[in-house]
Amino acid sequence: MADLDLIIKSKIKSAVPDLSVAGDVPEALNNKVIKILEEAAMRAKLNGRRTLQARDL
Repeated sequence: MADLDLIIKSKIKSAVPDLSVAGDVPEALNNKVIKILEEAAMRAKLNGRRTLQARDL
């Protein structure tokens, strides 16, 4: 799942309009999001569910 791009750089710029966004920020943020999703997926599976829910985050 690590090769999946979930983050769009232009959206990051929109979220922090007063700052420039370094080129490595989208990749770092993408990695954090993937880790959060992997942990949430594990929680859902451990609870016997096949549906990821907000409470898993």
